[in-house]
Amino acid sequence: MSKISKFFKGGASAASKRRGGPSPQEALARLRETEEMLSKKQEYLETRIERELAVARQHGTKNKRAALQALKRKKRYEKQLSQIDGTLSTIEFQREALENSHTNTEVLKNMGYAAQAMKKVHENMDLNKIDDLMQDITEQQDVAQEISDAISNRAGFGDEFDE
Repeated sequence: MSKISKFFKGGASAASKRRGGPSPQEALARLRETEEMLSKKQEYLETRIERELAVARQHGTKNKRAALQALKRKKRYEKQLSQIDGTLSTIEFQREALENSHTNTEVLKNMGYAAQAMKKVHENMDLNKIDDLMQDITEQQDVAQEISDAISNRAGFGDEFDE
């Protein structure tokens, strides 16, 4: 079975059918396969166009009918090549969109894990206890500052005498 027929007839794995659709990795792999196949077809058509152009030049004025037929085939190949270019652009756009969606999903999932971790970390913390602790710390810092100020002031030896 060709790659195209597998693609359209659903050559998907049994696992992906059970899950309700292909995984992003499977879809990306298939899109890349299709891109490769179309790129090869592009190369083939480009060589055919060159060959038909050479045939048209070869027959030139000697056999106008053969030259005209070669130019018609060349034109047909160019039309196919143009269609493949459009298809490749569409596939590339879809692949990029799928990659971005997959990235966004992973980021969202990781943000959810981080939120759960933060919730677990904050689980044992009580806002009232934290407020009380901060007040105690502030009070102790004030006491320490008063002690420091009392120690650093000069002793009043001789300054307090009245003449």
